[in-house]
Amino acid sequence: IDVYQAWCGPCKPVVNLFRRLKNEFSEDNVLHFAVAEADNIPTLKPFRNTCEPVFLFCVDGKIIAIVRGVNAPLISKKI
Repeated sequence: IDVYQAWCGPCKPVVNLFRRLKNEFSEDNVLHFAVAEADNIPTLKPFRNTCEPVFLFCVDGKIIAIVRGVNAPLISKKI
């Protein structure tokens, strides 16, 4: 999940990375990418008021990893 704030929007450079990674996985693997505006979701309050993008990695509805900032190799590794 790409967590963003309304004043800066989703992280556009990472969209291409997400597309590439999704194409690398077979159809048997379930992989979803989403964006969420932290300002409108109370659960995401800890991720407000930051200038860097935050990426949450979830399995079965639970956060298993957090990446702060655009770090393509680390994002790829977490996936």
